[in-house]
Amino acid sequence: MPESFDAIIIGTGQAAPALAGRLTASGMTVALIERGLVGGTCVNAGCTPTKAMVASAKAANTIARAADYGITLSGGVMRVDMAAVSDRVNAIVQASRSGLERWLTGMERCTLIRGHAVFEGARLVRVGDRQLTAGRIFLNVGARPLVPDIPGLAAVPFLTSSTTLRLREVPRHLVIIGGSYIGLEFAQIFRRFGAEVTVIEKGERLIAREDEDVSEAIRAFLEEEGIAVRSNATCIGVAADGDGVAVRVDRDSPMVTGSHLLVAVGRRPNTDDLGLEKAGVVTDRGGYITVDDGLRSNVEGIWALGDCNGRGAFTHTAYDDFQIVARNLLDGAARSVAHRIPAYALYTDPPLGRVGMTLAQARAAGRKIRVGMRPMTRVARAVEKGETHGLMRVIVDAETDAILGGAVLGPGGDEAVHEILAAMAAGTPATQFAATMAIHPTVAELLPTIAGELSDLRS
Repeated sequence: MPESFDAIIIGTGQAAPALAGRLTASGMTVALIERGLVGGTCVNAGCTPTKAMVASAKAANTIARAADYGITLSGGVMRVDMAAVSDRVNAIVQASRSGLERWLTGMERCTLIRGHAVFEGARLVRVGDRQLTAGRIFLNVGARPLVPDIPGLAAVPFLTSSTTLRLREVPRHLVIIGGSYIGLEFAQIFRRFGAEVTVIEKGERLIAREDEDVSEAIRAFLEEEGIAVRSNATCIGVAADGDGVAVRVDRDSPMVTGSHLLVAVGRRPNTDDLGLEKAGVVTDRGGYITVDDGLRSNVEGIWALGDCNGRGAFTHTAYDDFQIVARNLLDGAARSVAHRIPAYALYTDPPLGRVGMTLAQARAAGRKIRVGMRPMTRVARAVEKGETHGLMRVIVDAETDAILGGAVLGPGGDEAVHEILAAMAAGTPATQFAATMAIHPTVAELLPTIAGELSDLRS
């Protein structure tokens, strides 16, 4: 006979532990299934380790720039101990994962089961020799690095965003295929650790989903640090080159040779080996589970949260998925993904914080807009910190005075952008936002200022 629970949660990414906590607190019994490491991508191979590594790279860069701040270093050259960097990262990850495991294993009415879950029916899941059944099943299985069909790739060693975290030595020359968020963060990290770095991007520019001036500003400061960027890579191919790799960019250019290759072209959902067809759960062409705005699948009683549902690709969207499901299921609310304001960050240095619409998106939507913008060279706090790359922008609907979006590319941009996000969430009109008294000297203080200096956008 199958073991019966009130709910089954498959995967322990960002949404799952909090959901287990709400369900068990309401009196339900929960089976929480994990085939890998507790905590999912964020804790083990995403936010936690990469941002710890970003911090080490920031420290290295600060030391390298000491003379810019009037500080003289004597007695040798800075050396990056990659093994020590890795040990620090691993210690932070282990502490986070261990704390999460203690919480889950000590949670009343929650049973943590290790193993690979496979559907045998819409209400029946097998994990090894155990059969489990529940009236509610929540999928939080996450995603993994996408390995594209690049000619020659299968014949050479290569890194992904996960395996790059295991490096114990700084690569001599790291070649990165993919000029988007993950690739650019690793590019700057390893350049600051002393590696030669080349980024190869198939598109015309880096991070194409951002506005062109933001993309150009990011490329400029990365190239200033010595990172080579090869865009318009129309014919990418890979071959072995001694102990390293050679990457073809196009038919008419010489090969880019390096010691290590990182493939960072996206991620794919972990849905292909769950037996979803036996449950009748529908996925799209990319393997993402099709859900409605309440995150319900096409099968009654089955929800999908986090990266596997294609409705967001971040830890914070996964956590918001939990809030939507829990509030609707347990509190009688009517939360919806459709009400969510898009928000995310790129953790280069300086970081980019983004909320709402870009200029391109506002134009495509046919909006009549007004825009406030200021370069970081005109932000006192950025000048004082000696970090003047970037810009900030607020986008406003000219007819309704509603704030449509904004971007902060500059020191603390990932934090400062929350001022725009909070105003949008509260429905604060731009004129009222512009009247806000902000703290000086900060980067965020200029956001109300530029909201009061709006100009009509001309194509």
